[in-house]
Amino acid sequence: MQKVIVVTGGTYGIGRAITSTLAKKGYRVLAFGLEQRQIGSNAAGGIAGTRSALNAENLDADLMEADVSDSSQVNSVIGYAFEKYGRIDALVNNAAIHPSGNILETPEDVWDKVLDVNLKGMFLSCQAVIPHMIEQGGGAIVNIGSGSGWGKPNLLAYCASKGGVYALSMALAYDHLHDHIRVNMVIPGGGVITGMNEGTARVQYSGKNTVTGTNTETFDIANAVAFLTSQEAHQISGTIIDVGCFSLQGGPIPSPRN
Repeated sequence: MQKVIVVTGGTYGIGRAITSTLAKKGYRVLAFGLEQRQIGSNAAGGIAGTRSALNAENLDADLMEADVSDSSQVNSVIGYAFEKYGRIDALVNNAAIHPSGNILETPEDVWDKVLDVNLKGMFLSCQAVIPHMIEQGGGAIVNIGSGSGWGKPNLLAYCASKGGVYALSMALAYDHLHDHIRVNMVIPGGGVITGMNEGTARVQYSGKNTVTGTNTETFDIANAVAFLTSQEAHQISGTIIDVGCFSLQGGPIPSPRN
């Protein structure tokens, strides 16, 4: 029986790599995101690009446009997945936006939007999926976090949202342990290129601070997600996998020696 996995923000950047990787491993994947560019992100028109990437490898997935911060749209996507496949084995919460600014530079509407997408979106997706997982006897949830959850400069709203993702993930892991629902986090680092940071100088520098001395690839993140959704991780919940450069620790990485 093929596993069924829903991926939010699954049509661009890291999300696209997650969608492709899971499809390659034989999962039935439903990925959704917004086609229009959002604040703090360069991601736009991702469905066509994701479809092209899948076709190039003779893979398939359901790709939909939906807003993760809108409960009616989230419930519609999850309802469609359950009606089509009869089960949902895993949920990957990847959708996020990334506007910069300190507290004096962050308008209230931007604060609300960041929290709506990055944190409330995970809440809504989990709330829609978990009843199905309980009914079928278990499942796996992987939330994409960020080292910014421990605080970074000039990213106030994003940091607050990602700190909330950590707390939400661990609370879910506790609450649904006996429902056999595993909840884990993956934290990207090491200059991985996403819709949030394409073309920035910081991405190139960050790649020097990884164990390989090279930038993290989107598929490095996707492989960690695939592991956490697999049977091989059946005894793992409430765990963080940091892919890149110790982002979960929050501290600075020393410059490489010459």
